[in-house]
Amino acid sequence: MSKKVVFVIKIYQKILTDSIVQGVSLLSLLLLVTYPARAQTTVSTTDTPESFPQPKIEESTSGMSQVTNVNQLTDIQVTDWAFVALQSLVERYGCIAGYPNSTFGGNRVMTRYEFAAGLNTCLNRVNELIATATTDLVKKQDLATLQKLQEQFAAELATLRGRVDTLEAHTSELEANQFSTTTKLQGQVIISATAGAYDGNRITDATGQQRITNPNPTIVYRAGIDLNTSFKGTDLLKLRLETGSGFSENGRPLGGRDNTSGFLEPYFGSTLDYSINPPTNQNIDISRVYYSFKPTKDLMVVIGPALQTSDFLDFNSYAKLSFLDFSTQAFVNNYILFPVTLPSGGAVIDWKPGGGALSVRAAYTAADVANPGNQTQPTGVAPFIEVLYPGNFRPPGVGGAPSSVVSGGLFSGTYQGTVELEYAPSRSFALRLEYGGGEVFNKHFDVIGANVEFTLSQKFGIFGRYGYASYNDTAFGDIKPNYWMGGIGMRDLFTRGALAGIAVGQPFIANEIGNSTQTNFEAFYNYPFSRNIQITPTIQVINNAGNQESNGTIVTGTLRTVFSF
Repeated sequence: MSKKVVFVIKIYQKILTDSIVQGVSLLSLLLLVTYPARAQTTVSTTDTPESFPQPKIEESTSGMSQVTNVNQLTDIQVTDWAFVALQSLVERYGCIAGYPNSTFGGNRVMTRYEFAAGLNTCLNRVNELIATATTDLVKKQDLATLQKLQEQFAAELATLRGRVDTLEAHTSELEANQFSTTTKLQGQVIISATAGAYDGNRITDATGQQRITNPNPTIVYRAGIDLNTSFKGTDLLKLRLETGSGFSENGRPLGGRDNTSGFLEPYFGSTLDYSINPPTNQNIDISRVYYSFKPTKDLMVVIGPALQTSDFLDFNSYAKLSFLDFSTQAFVNNYILFPVTLPSGGAVIDWKPGGGALSVRAAYTAADVANPGNQTQPTGVAPFIEVLYPGNFRPPGVGGAPSSVVSGGLFSGTYQGTVELEYAPSRSFALRLEYGGGEVFNKHFDVIGANVEFTLSQKFGIFGRYGYASYNDTAFGDIKPNYWMGGIGMRDLFTRGALAGIAVGQPFIANEIGNSTQTNFEAFYNYPFSRNIQITPTIQVINNAGNQESNGTIVTGTLRTVFSF
């Protein structure tokens, strides 16, 4: 017989014996506590009630009768402290006897002979249970079959043992040389080929600058690495390093100008979001530094010197992530809701009371939070802010008065507070109501917004956003721009994991700027080659770019490839 099989049988018998012996131990403890042993051979009657008979030693066992239910003992009540123990010993093990008058006599003393007799009865019962339980445990024929199988598959078992040993060695090596026990590394590379053209002789943007030639095709990229650290399992310390294509102008990084749509229409949401968020000029920058934790189960708090409000608010399942769904800024967020962008710092809270359908989110961010003095260059604002406040972007010594001086720091002249109330009773429907307010270059603004998504089936949904704002003291006076977008999304189109979408919107509706309203169209199809590689062709059409009726239609095409690791 195999030693391993014998070992298993012994273990089983040991567990079974221990479980039964525990019952015997309980009996012994009960008997000893209930009937303290006496050294004398006769029993005194002075300490016992007169109603209980006091048998002599030689009569101590012969006068008792076996009971099968604890209720047969008339002097035992449910409220007695030993009732549960007696019930188990009587009904489970059947080794408790009572007196002929159907009493147990729990308050009387007992002799050692009585204790020995009761213990012997329970031990005999235990032996019977063990014999019954192990009689047919394993047959000799079964053991022979197991031994034969072990011999037949000896080579396979040896191979498996070798693989396990190798895996253990590799695991030990990884543990000894791992980067960190608390930090995980994630990376992403986006490479896009872009090209496009426009009708007519020229394109005039929202600031009055003209483009008189079609741009050349370009290849843009963005690469980032996230170091995600958790100390308790429910917290996260995020550090993101990013770089990407782009260039600088007058010492200021200009993201978004390296792609066709961003070159021809850079201010009203036509730029590829991943090419401008944040601006970069092929340097390695730290774009996210924040720490999130949960003081309670339903509340998350985020604080950090480098975070973006739109990372935590205005989510939409069909239009949010420019590396996954729509690419341009007009469709990934409510365009006029977030005038303060990266680089900025502050705090965010996310409260979902009771884990129910309602969620409340709030954020405060300020541009240039690490600067205790004044801003020397405008940073941390959306592209359309340059149209509204061009004086703050004027290079020193060029074109009249110098740029206005704006204070930096956490409570600077460019800050934003945002609140969002979400109602999501199911995965099929979500409604988000939003408010944002603050100052840009010491000029006040207020924005309200709405964000809705509705999944009609598992693979088809509709979505939309709306915004209404008030920006004071702009170059056009006090203006009240509007924004809207809407579209449809399709999941698993042609293949599992694919995503397609079509959307239309007007990013900046303001009669004070231009003589028309810009309208954007975008369509994409995200095809997953694998879990780590996705290729997405995108087509974008822009009518009346820069709110200028004289501008011809701009048509661009982008082939986006995303590598995730």
